Amino acid sequence: MRKRVVPDHWSLLFGQIAVASFVICSLSGVFLMFFYDPSTTPVVYDGAYEGLHGVEMSRALESTVHLSFEVRGGLLMRQLHHWSASVMIAAVMLHLLRIFFTGAFRKPRELTWLLWFGILLAGMGAGLTGHILPDDALSGTSLMVMDGLLKGIPIIGTWLSALVFQGRFPTGAVDTFYPLHVLILPAVIVVFLLVIGMLHLRHKPAQFRGPGRTEHNVVGRPFMVALVKSGGLFCIVFGVLTLMAATTQVNPVWTYGPADPSVASAGGGALWYLAFLDGAQRLVPPGWEFVFLDRTWTPAIVVPLVVGGLFFLTAMIYPLIERWVVGDNAEHHLLTRPRNAPTRTGIGVAGVVFYGVMWIAGGSDTIALHFSLSNEALIHTLQVAFFLGPVVGFILTKRICLGLQRKDREIVLHGFETGRIVRSPEGEYSEVHRAVDAYTRWKLIDYETYEPLTLRPDEQGRIRFRGRLRARISRWFFEDRIVPPQPDEVAALDSGSSAPHAGRSQAAERSPTVDDS
Repeated sequence: MRKRVVPDHWSLLFGQIAVASFVICSLSGVFLMFFYDPSTTPVVYDGAYEGLHGVEMSRALESTVHLSFEVRGGLLMRQLHHWSASVMIAAVMLHLLRIFFTGAFRKPRELTWLLWFGILLAGMGAGLTGHILPDDALSGTSLMVMDGLLKGIPIIGTWLSALVFQGRFPTGAVDTFYPLHVLILPAVIVVFLLVIGMLHLRHKPAQFRGPGRTEHNVVGRPFMVALVKSGGLFCIVFGVLTLMAATTQVNPVWTYGPADPSVASAGGGALWYLAFLDGAQRLVPPGWEFVFLDRTWTPAIVVPLVVGGLFFLTAMIYPLIERWVVGDNAEHHLLTRPRNAPTRTGIGVAGVVFYGVMWIAGGSDTIALHFSLSNEALIHTLQVAFFLGPVVGFILTKRICLGLQRKDREIVLHGFETGRIVRSPEGEYSEVHRAVDAYTRWKLIDYETYEPLTLRPDEQGRIRFRGRLRARISRWFFEDRIVPPQPDEVAALDSGSSAPHAGRSQAAERSPTVDDS
């Protein structure tokens, strides 16, 4: 282990922040378990908070209020638990985006991509189940929405509702979600993290392209140095989360009161990382229901769930789709700059816009209230953005990436613009360009380019539909591309005497550690 080398780049910290936040969330959760009572037995509150004296509530809410006001450090630990869970999910999302835009999901890391998605979904589930456990009015509102969504699913909806609530709405949900929240989902996350760690040890860590970096070596810091840096990052994350928990109040259940099916919390909304589901429901036009076979069918509930599920499923299997389109089964240990994969980057931005529109729609009423807008007009605008936004985002992003590639090519061939204009003896004006050093040139020209697949008949001389489809998608992927300067073009430059191979040796001398194993 001491001989291992770890790449050093700021974008690689998102995964470490996610792991650190999960550890802090788990430790604070263990503390809360000693004081929380997952019982829905009704009791009359007679604790330190006078605002709830004489109010009937469940033991779950009573123990939560007791933890907040009568246990030393209890409120701090509750808020630390909440903020660490939110930061963990945000870090996992950013880590997945980093993996996608740099192509780190390619072989042999497809399984790692799926495991990180599993961690994201398990974290969302843990957050939802934890949100339900206090049994306050806000969580009661969430349970009402959940019951309606479950019962709106055709054929199996009522069975799902009975399974979740154990035939006792809404109190049965606490008994169902408590073991999920404290045992099953955290165990799933731990297992996934351990498998990711084992895969990381088995494969070479992915690194960004640059001089001295190849598919067969790793340039970075020694493992022990990286381990010390990770420990320091954990302390920073712990300090920031503690500061947030100590200064920013969240989920004050004592102001909401006990859960009541007849009471809805004004201004309450879904958890921020689940708001896209609520937003998808709001974007559905009114009147989406019909009667068939003496039953009322409600696509307004099913369609948003299907759309959200297909969105995540497509994102999870995207590595397989791209490998099929490209036809590349080689292992990749070098990451790609997003600009050098224009179509993939455009698809990623389109997905972010797609998710973002649904996410914004989840808070449309609050946005309309604070900005004095019409909620109906805002929903109509978001409905248009739901369809046009991803398309516009894809086109603009792809054009920007191609433009940046052209700029890199010009820099390699002609150097950096200096802004100095000189006049030749013949009277011609020209701008002076500064030559590019070998290190920078290597970074700008070292990237992969793919050509569209050629449509060929199979062994029987036929061109099947699958081949035609693959060729068309491949042409859409790679028809617009910028080929990097060829070696003969670089060698022909006046400053090209220090060819890329010289840059490689120069970069190896700059790098603190190179692992060629």
